[in-house]
Amino acid sequence: MARKTSLRDFQEYLAGRLKTAAQGKGGVSWLGIQAGDETWLVDLADSGEIVQAPQLTGVPLARPWFAGIANIRGNLYAVTDFSLFRGGQATPQNASTRLLLVGVKHGSNAALLVSRMLGLKNPEDFTPTAAGQDAPAWAAVSYTDRQGKLWHKLAVRDLLVDQDFMNIGV
Repeated sequence: MARKTSLRDFQEYLAGRLKTAAQGKGGVSWLGIQAGDETWLVDLADSGEIVQAPQLTGVPLARPWFAGIANIRGNLYAVTDFSLFRGGQATPQNASTRLLLVGVKHGSNAALLVSRMLGLKNPEDFTPTAAGQDAPAWAAVSYTDRQGKLWHKLAVRDLLVDQDFMNIGV
């Protein structure tokens, strides 16, 4: 049976790892997330804060994958349903659903709505694999883990400047 960790303990642990990564100490780590049926890796230094998905305010005349606006401690974040953006199913709002605040480090209040967090991952446990030829620049690198499962590597900076991602209007 998997060890249960409270959200607060996980966030404190992750905050410590982020601080260590920002100071250039320790090894490189990735954060694993699930968006629909896809699994993704995000550099811990680029991952940003993780919060439970709050109530979202819809935006009229926006693309279907633009989930809305979230108020996180008085700051407004543009929320993209990452699974829907990728062409998958809409992310259901449940106890596992999280917002990954990816844009703060890069000067943008962008957040990704994801199905669930999969924890910290060690890059040594992954083998590079060929990404699809039609993969966008922000998803051009893929890996397989030791069980043969495919993981996509999210290049946050490239995603935040992608024209499709930034154009939310219909």
